[in-house]
Amino acid sequence: MSKRKDSCSFCGRSGVPLFEGLDGAYICPDCIERGHQIIAEENAKNNSGGKRTGETDFSLSKLPKPKQIKEFLDQYVIGQDDAKRYLSVAVYNHYKRLALAQGVDMPRQAQAYKDVEIEKSNIIMVGPTGTGKTLIARTIAKMLTVPFTIVDATVLTEAGYVGEDVESILTRLYQEADCDLQKTERGIVFIDEIDKIARKSDNPSITRDVSGEGVQQALLKLLEGSVVNVPPKGGRKHPEQEFVHINTQNILFICGGAFDGIERKIAQRLNTQVVGFEAAQQAQTIDKDNLLQYIAPQDLKAFGLIPEIIGRLPILTYLKPLDRASLRSILTEPKNAITRQYQKLLALDGVELTFEPEALDYIVDKAIEYKLGARGLRSLTETVMSDLMYDIPTQQVKTFVVTRALAEQQISRADTTRIRNAI
Repeated sequence: MSKRKDSCSFCGRSGVPLFEGLDGAYICPDCIERGHQIIAEENAKNNSGGKRTGETDFSLSKLPKPKQIKEFLDQYVIGQDDAKRYLSVAVYNHYKRLALAQGVDMPRQAQAYKDVEIEKSNIIMVGPTGTGKTLIARTIAKMLTVPFTIVDATVLTEAGYVGEDVESILTRLYQEADCDLQKTERGIVFIDEIDKIARKSDNPSITRDVSGEGVQQALLKLLEGSVVNVPPKGGRKHPEQEFVHINTQNILFICGGAFDGIERKIAQRLNTQVVGFEAAQQAQTIDKDNLLQYIAPQDLKAFGLIPEIIGRLPILTYLKPLDRASLRSILTEPKNAITRQYQKLLALDGVELTFEPEALDYIVDKAIEYKLGARGLRSLTETVMSDLMYDIPTQQVKTFVVTRALAEQQISRADTTRIRNAI
């Protein structure tokens, strides 16, 4: 490296180390980095076989089949087989729609249906908090070759009010696709907390429900498929702004929500339908501990979703409440189980961490007591490990065992601290 000079010959930046070239030219590290990126992009474009930007090979023979998608989900998500099967089929059909839009050669059996247009089937998942709705969506994102984004419906409001416009959903997807319009129009969006935009009441009010039914109305054009004007950098729209025109026809929307209290709507519907001589027999067949398995579109309407948006979410599935066996498995079996994460963290310090089965059982029992599902498992494990993660790295130990007595001590101490702070 040469002596420091006043400024870079390319960007004019000064006050940084400069590299000297021929004829007294100088270049700064930032310009070197940008040049490297440009060369890498050009090489990638030349090696892509002449494909246009955003194109992906959706060969029908190479598409991941529903069973393969579910097997991948099984590595990270415990239980919830029904929801995983629905999601696997929906994602697989989405890939096939993209393959047809790209103009792949269809098998001979499909030639007879070349004039049939396959419509997308958006999906909605209903389940209690901590059962894995968002985890399933995030796990699917790991194996996809299409842009994927997760957005929260709680921040959405009608246009012109404080909050985010519905179009911000597509802005997120556009940014995930590296601002590539073609890739954006083949993406998948997971809208979380969809139940939070339910209509607050059927009775008219003097106050406007700007984060409820109005948001549902605005979502209709996105779910159905239309060309939407989207601000590429997000934020509010204004007349002088440049927009990106995104066609949502091939964007798959997956919605999820806890729908807290919808079991009462389901129970009311089931009770009103149990009429006649076989009423007692039908009542006995209903599993009152898991009413979500009987969910139907009319229950979503009774909860506060408008019929138009329910019709644009034709696939309805549910997630079961996690029982004790499932919670116990979640602690240790998935690839990214919370216990494995702590074992890896301490392994970086040269410490082998193990959990006694009795300690894991105690954590599961407390999670069931708190009724927080899988999130309760994580928070409880964090409580048990917080002090240990502070002390162990400075101790000269090679192994450490988390016992039930230690777990009880840490959790009881945390509970006492919370009670003291509340007082």
